[in-house]
Amino acid sequence: MNLPSFLWLWKIAAWSMGLSLFAYLLLGLSGGWMFYGRNTRDSSPLWLRPVHYIIGAIMVVLVLLLLVIGLVGTLGHYGSLGHSSHLIAGFLTVFLVLISAVAATQISREKPRMRWLHIGTNILLLIGFVFVSLSGWGVVQKYLP
Repeated sequence: MNLPSFLWLWKIAAWSMGLSLFAYLLLGLSGGWMFYGRNTRDSSPLWLRPVHYIIGAIMVVLVLLLLVIGLVGTLGHYGSLGHSSHLIAGFLTVFLVLISAVAATQISREKPRMRWLHIGTNILLLIGFVFVSLSGWGVVQKYLP
């Protein structure tokens, strides 16, 4: 394809990835705080749950943005997909983020397993973020002049 440089696209991806990792950290801290408050007599503040949901929604949007950027950038640069393990890592990470988000919306007293699905998925998501970050570094090296 005869397209302009995709450097601007990679800058957006770099910021999105950094912000996704920061959101993951904030979600881990706020989720841990809620979990602690739930399992002790100390209750977490009322604002914590809505903030946790908002940060989670932002992370979902950022990860979906990364997916679109990766697909568009790779197709634009190579004309096809599947040039590295980064594609698998990316899809795995998006899949885990979406499972976590859906499970989070289902957590209730009637569905206590959803909380454990949400927490377990987020633990696996750490591995997904490490895998996508490491494989992404190799992809970035291919695109830089």
